[in-house]
Amino acid sequence: MTTAIVIGRNEGARLVACLASLREQGAEIVYVDSGSWDTSVSEARKAGALVVELERDKPFTAARARQAGFDALARTGDLPEFVMFVDGDCKVVDGWIDAGEAALRDNPDLGLVTGWRAELYPERSVYNAMCEFEWRRPAGEIAACGGDMMVRSDAFLQAGGFDPTVIAAEDDEFCVRLSKAGWSLRRIPVEMTRHDAAMLRFSQWWQRAVRTGHGFAQVGWMHPPYFRREQLRAVIYGLLLPLLLLIGLSGSAVLFLVVVALFGMNYIRTTKGLISDGLPGWEARRHARLLTLSKLPNMIGMIMFHWRRLRGRAMHIIEYK
Repeated sequence: MTTAIVIGRNEGARLVACLASLREQGAEIVYVDSGSWDTSVSEARKAGALVVELERDKPFTAARARQAGFDALARTGDLPEFVMFVDGDCKVVDGWIDAGEAALRDNPDLGLVTGWRAELYPERSVYNAMCEFEWRRPAGEIAACGGDMMVRSDAFLQAGGFDPTVIAAEDDEFCVRLSKAGWSLRRIPVEMTRHDAAMLRFSQWWQRAVRTGHGFAQVGWMHPPYFRREQLRAVIYGLLLPLLLLIGLSGSAVLFLVVVALFGMNYIRTTKGLISDGLPGWEARRHARLLTLSKLPNMIGMIMFHWRRLRGRAMHIIEYK
């Protein structure tokens, strides 16, 4: 039997759908709430979940919530063989739990399996559509996955669980330690979850990109050289070239045009890469514009992490919805 650990904060109807999708598959549920002021806690209790309400004396993070759920489950004295972690804005596809359990039982070296996540409403905004494209990755052996995953409890304990101080890319950070502990990770070709990003505004996308940059810096700092390429791109296209662009504006037309040309080349290269990955041209161009721009908020997030680190500040969550 698999127990699902669901984390959430003010997810409303999305959480209700998530809990229902798990109950329909016979999963036991632990729900961890991070300071919601909506009806999330009462809805979880109504669904029969073991509810954990995080204290407000420490920063909320997804990693802290997931770890608190596992700890609460362990305290019951009945730790299951497998644990499914899922975000409260996701519906779990019927049949996924059985498929995940089968994969783990058939492969004793596997510490973690994940599947395919899809966006519920990619047509509502370009930002949702980008998430839909981001989620779809090839099946097979993987280095890391997102927050929806099924983990062998023994492997989770051996790897040390989630680090509550990691506020973004906490799933990558956990996967790195799981791999270092000698476990394999795999994405199986099975539909797993339906996600509702609910990103309808540019400001939401920007904030999410800032959070991503924070994750690049924090996890890269903890596990070098992880995220080295992503950090290098952010430094070049989110810091150095924008600074040169400003210098060019103030007195060097040649420098300005060279920097604009470099950004243009990056945009064209990104567009071609997206087309080769299967996106139609019009959609690839739309995504490429935002991906080119994303290096700037990524860089802001990276600076934010190192500023907090050097000043000894707590790593507070960066929310986009």
